[in-house]
Amino acid sequence: MKISVFLDDHRSCPQGHLLARDIDECIDLLMNFEIEHLSLDHDLVSKTRNGLLLVQLMVEQQLFAERITIHSANSVGGKAMFIYLKEAQKNRMMPQSIKVIRRPLPLIF
Repeated sequence: MKISVFLDDHRSCPQGHLLARDIDECIDLLMNFEIEHLSLDHDLVSKTRNGLLLVQLMVEQQLFAERITIHSANSVGGKAMFIYLKEAQKNRMMPQSIKVIRRPLPLIF
């Protein structure tokens, strides 16, 4: 069974996705399910265990989804995540068939 995962600690989870509040929950889902869509935030409660660390661990451990969206409103952090994944594809450390998209979502307080 394929699932979709939404990593975020502030935004509401979109319909059809499972919510992961931190990178540990997200890694657990990546290890135990086939992920169709993975939507990632950069800024999480832990400043060091953020979205950039997650994408680094994903490449290192070869844990991927069919499609990855970086939805972080943090322009610097989101761009760093996007570039890291695209470089991993360029360097053949990640399948080039995976669609990587950067689509920031606004934060609503």
